[in-house]
Amino acid sequence: MSRLQSLVFLFIILLPLASSELEAIEALVRRLDSKRALASVQEAAAKALLGRLLPTHVSSFEFKIVSKDACGGYDCFCIKNFNISSRKGAEIMIEGTTAVEIVSGLHWYLKYWCGAHISWDKTGGTQIDSIPIPGSLPAVKDEGVIIQRPVPWNYYQNAVTSSYSFVWWDWKRWEKELDWMALQGVNLPLAFTGQEAVWEKVFKTFNISKEDLNDFFGGPAFLAWSRMGNLHGWGGPLPQTWLGQQLALQKQILSRMIEFGMTPVLPSFSGNVPAALKRIFPTANITRLENWNTVSGDPRWCCTFLLDPSDPLFVKLGEAFIREQIKEYGDVTDIYNCDTFDENSPPTDDPAYISLLGASVYEAMSKGDKDAVWLMQGWLFYDDSAFWRPPQMKALLHSVPFGKMIVLDLFADVNPIWKDSSQFYGTPYVWCMLHNFAGNIEMYGILDAVSSGPVDAHLSQNSTMVGVGMCMEGIEQNPVVYELMSEMAFRSEKVELEGWLRSYSHRRYGKPVYQIEEAWSILYRTIYNCTDGIPARNKDYIVEFPDWDPSARPGLSMSKKGKVLLALDRTRVFSFIEMINSLPQPHLWYSTEEVIHALHLFLKAGNDLAGSLTYRYDLVDLTRQALSKLANQVYLDAMIAFQHKDAKALSFQGETFIQLIKDIDTLLASDDSFLLGNWLESAKSLAVTPNELKQYEWNARTQITMWFDNTETNQSMLHDYANRYWSGLLEDYYLPRASTYFRHLSTSLRENKAFQLEEWRREWISLSNKWQAGTKLYPVKAQGDTLAIAEALFKKYFS
Repeated sequence: MSRLQSLVFLFIILLPLASSELEAIEALVRRLDSKRALASVQEAAAKALLGRLLPTHVSSFEFKIVSKDACGGYDCFCIKNFNISSRKGAEIMIEGTTAVEIVSGLHWYLKYWCGAHISWDKTGGTQIDSIPIPGSLPAVKDEGVIIQRPVPWNYYQNAVTSSYSFVWWDWKRWEKELDWMALQGVNLPLAFTGQEAVWEKVFKTFNISKEDLNDFFGGPAFLAWSRMGNLHGWGGPLPQTWLGQQLALQKQILSRMIEFGMTPVLPSFSGNVPAALKRIFPTANITRLENWNTVSGDPRWCCTFLLDPSDPLFVKLGEAFIREQIKEYGDVTDIYNCDTFDENSPPTDDPAYISLLGASVYEAMSKGDKDAVWLMQGWLFYDDSAFWRPPQMKALLHSVPFGKMIVLDLFADVNPIWKDSSQFYGTPYVWCMLHNFAGNIEMYGILDAVSSGPVDAHLSQNSTMVGVGMCMEGIEQNPVVYELMSEMAFRSEKVELEGWLRSYSHRRYGKPVYQIEEAWSILYRTIYNCTDGIPARNKDYIVEFPDWDPSARPGLSMSKKGKVLLALDRTRVFSFIEMINSLPQPHLWYSTEEVIHALHLFLKAGNDLAGSLTYRYDLVDLTRQALSKLANQVYLDAMIAFQHKDAKALSFQGETFIQLIKDIDTLLASDDSFLLGNWLESAKSLAVTPNELKQYEWNARTQITMWFDNTETNQSMLHDYANRYWSGLLEDYYLPRASTYFRHLSTSLRENKAFQLEEWRREWISLSNKWQAGTKLYPVKAQGDTLAIAEALFKKYFS
């Protein structure tokens, strides 16, 4: 019997072991429960979090771990009165099946009894002024409140969040994030930090040297795509100090996750290997993948090497990696992430091959951990739906025993796969909100989908849903969306959003303000009501400047209201590659007039909310949102002027566009959350040597601008994919680009010749390369009065 036949036979005989999908998941949950830390350890972890969050109230709460029997067999938290009459000591008792449940209960109490709000520091931080002093905490009614999870898991992270958001974090920042995760009820977090150090040890046993890995690992800001086999070497090589730092950091992260009672999801082997493996094992079935978004297919970082899962070496490597992780971290989980062919298609669509591929991936996991469960992102089923038709999906999903695979329905907030795949053909899945791409700063959301989607999925016939998840590519934006999504881990009914948003606004700013309530009502039906199916990729002209020649395009037409008429291509909902045959169009799904009115209401509330960090953040973000959409219209007006050969109008619109960039930069500079300097300084802070300092800063600058490779006259195919509205970036990067472009346009009209697109590209790309390699220092502290700046800009542009 061949090895492949053996795998198929193994799969067939394993199927009857779980009489149903439900029993398999229940068995998994019980097994994971057995790995949790002692009750005393979890209680201490919850108490320590309370001390960091609310040190004045450490004695006001009692925490206790209880069994699932006390919660009807589910994970839950229970909020009770401890000693109502006491003016000293504990007043509120919170019980939970894990520390995560206890802390979630604490958060629930602080929100709904004390009117408090907890957000990321970069989105305004905490509002705890509304919490009564110790001895005066509000009592809960009767026997207390019990909140059960309707599904076992609340998953957190995307495979690329580690690069777009976490890459430069130290333990201090990670500790705050782990606290935030626990407060939001996250109990199934991805834990990807430090895996390169483990791979170095594994590859060494296969005779691959450190020098061989210099060409394999990407730089710090590009590790996510190096791990997925999209690129190799770009931004590298990885210093040995980085490997050591990150491994030590991962051990701290995992230790805290375990203390909280979370189940970490660790990485596993997907077949991505160094080029040297082909030299060392010449008979191994190793192929080179196709180009992934490079400009010219440069082999220094293009076209990674894939070890075919049918090769016996695949299982050996996969098993070695799992065992090395267990050796480093201990037996902390049974759930492992593996994303095969992420934005790279398999060599054949033959279901038999795909089934064997999946079986090999799972065999590699299960040989390293006999209880392994494969968790995979379902992005490929959306991104490459032409390939992943029902036979191919079934082949992959059914290639492992039921209960041994969990799929993340990664984009369920916009395009749920569960509806059209018979609930992933019986495979357990997690309903996920993707929401953000590349860490772009854009006010966006679909609150109705978030409040109803998980409930509809869970209550649907023959549901295989086992969790909810947040799978954004970048964090620290749109806090309202993430607060609501987190709550869906504990809600079995749809949320009435008008009332919830009123309560949210009271909590976020510490008190009710009627203008703010009205403003949020507008934001709910506009910005946070995107139903057009287009993802939240920020393509505003300021941050993703069009690389096109307006003189070679058909004229733009005007509507009766004087607005540019452009057909919105709704079939092209997502693409890395900018179309060169038409003007790229920013995404606009709401009435800008209504949002400007909401901004006016926000400004009217300024005197009532002076000093509120949450208000300041939202005011900056909303003003930026309104001005950036205005800039889109100004750009289009400039293009019309150019095509009409109206030099005066072109000059006016170009100058207005430039001034908008300057004004938005000034606005962003007034809040710490929107400063380029913080990103760059956090990168440099991890450097040990001068060379590392230079490398890390280049990584940080390049990811948010050009992203990938370029030539003298061709921008990266991913340029501006990870754009940011950050002060410093607008003034020193986006502004020179726009100025250069408009100067070339004016020269074209003045000299009555065609626009020299290649000349502009050559000049701009040279400027970009210099900026990416630059070392200019940028502020890390805000400057200016946000309210005064926002009021002046509103008067200047919208009055």
